[in-house]
Amino acid sequence: MTQTSADLIMLFAGVVGLLFLATIAGEILRVRDADGSPVVDTFVTRVHSWWAMVAILALALISGRVAIVVLFAFASFAALREFMTLTQKTRADHWAMVASFYVVLPVQYILIWWGQEGLFTSFIPVYAFLLLPILSMLRGAGASFLSRISETQWALMICVFCASHVPALLVLDIDGYGARNVLLIAFLVLVVQLGDLMEYFAGRRFGRTRVAETISRKTWEGVGCGLAFAVLVGALLAWITPFGVFWSGVYAGIAFLVGVGGALVLAAIKQDRGVQNWGHLIPGQGGFVDQLDSVFFAAPVFFYMTRYFWV
Repeated sequence: MTQTSADLIMLFAGVVGLLFLATIAGEILRVRDADGSPVVDTFVTRVHSWWAMVAILALALISGRVAIVVLFAFASFAALREFMTLTQKTRADHWAMVASFYVVLPVQYILIWWGQEGLFTSFIPVYAFLLLPILSMLRGAGASFLSRISETQWALMICVFCASHVPALLVLDIDGYGARNVLLIAFLVLVVQLGDLMEYFAGRRFGRTRVAETISRKTWEGVGCGLAFAVLVGALLAWITPFGVFWSGVYAGIAFLVGVGGALVLAAIKQDRGVQNWGHLIPGQGGFVDQLDSVFFAAPVFFYMTRYFWV
């Protein structure tokens, strides 16, 4: 067993312990709350969903590069499908849709598996950005052409380009860090998701001032608690990063805040489309986009901060 594998096992053992405590706390709150508060019920459901997410992520991280790339490619496919169902489309967009799912998405992840940083960082924002409108135009632009192609490009950027920067952390050659990049993936996902969990609970229980009154129930108090918790978790996880305690906390805080911004943006898109959730992966909790919106937004920022300051 390598040191990295041993660190992963130790890390996820700690996460399981934390989830165990959160599960007990949730059940205690549920028993004490005889009125059946939706906040408590949602918190418990989120903790339960985390058990499955942690198990799947841990299995992929321990299995290696191919498993990680395949896992996030599948997540991108599912998220892209959810996103596309809320966009405007005509028959003229058929080729662009097919290219998005069966050409652009797999090519992006193949480039990451191949380690072609110069290509996977430009493939979607340059080549796919220019190609897909041409494919739609060749079949007849039709009404709302600009909004249709913009929605497709947005879907690809969020669900494929941004999401793919999680496994893209594997290609970074960080001095003195060796082949431990898989731990950066665990770090990113944990600080963002645990921060989100704290933000939700604190915001619903103690929050008063909403960040975006008409879009989301997120509050500044909840965001503050989530930020503090994300920074704390990041500092405590400094041993799995090349950053040191201070910068691990800083990176965790930045990733969390970008994730909050992303969640609000996607909430605004849902509101614009008149839906409550992106999908139905978890009853009452939505789909892949709902579960991973913060990670999707945080991933490229975390990747490029690490790329330009630590490689």
